[in-house]
Amino acid sequence: MKKHILPAIKLTAVTLIFFAVLYPLAVWGIAQLAPNNGKGEITVHQEKKYYTNIGQSFTQDQYFRSRPSAVDYNAAGSGGINKGPSNEEYLAEVQARIDTLLITNPGMTKAEIPVDLVTASGSGLDPHISVQAAKFQVKRIAKIRNLSPQSLEKLIAEKTERPLIGLFGPEKINVLKLNIALDQLKK
Repeated sequence: MKKHILPAIKLTAVTLIFFAVLYPLAVWGIAQLAPNNGKGEITVHQEKKYYTNIGQSFTQDQYFRSRPSAVDYNAAGSGGINKGPSNEEYLAEVQARIDTLLITNPGMTKAEIPVDLVTASGSGLDPHISVQAAKFQVKRIAKIRNLSPQSLEKLIAEKTERPLIGLFGPEKINVLKLNIALDQLKK
């Protein structure tokens, strides 16, 4: 037994030093090479600072809505919902979101609603929506802002982020960037 204790203690010490000191320092050092020194991408709009890579709440009808958040867009603690698809409370929450979308987007049907407009992401902080979710909201925003749907479709196409090297992940749109561009479109 003595023969195994000393190597176990050594391994524990080496692992502790590596994962508690060296690895965090390496990650921190690499982050210093990134824009804004690894503190996230910050966007300033109308004299307010926003973290571009964290979901924001947009509830006004003249803006594109974000994906719902399980943590109310609070970046201090990300997390999803642990309720399954048969949970009655969860189903009622999703149905309320569907009803709200149908009221605020007249002329649209339940079948046209993209899933990302009624379900929260795994972290609750996803800053993106699908292209379909943005297009679903075009009629409402065009009517409220007195813009042509074609100009909004063009804006959506300009702000669409393509998959990484054309292969990894879906096309997506950062809602904050889209809404800032929407405000600038009017000017």
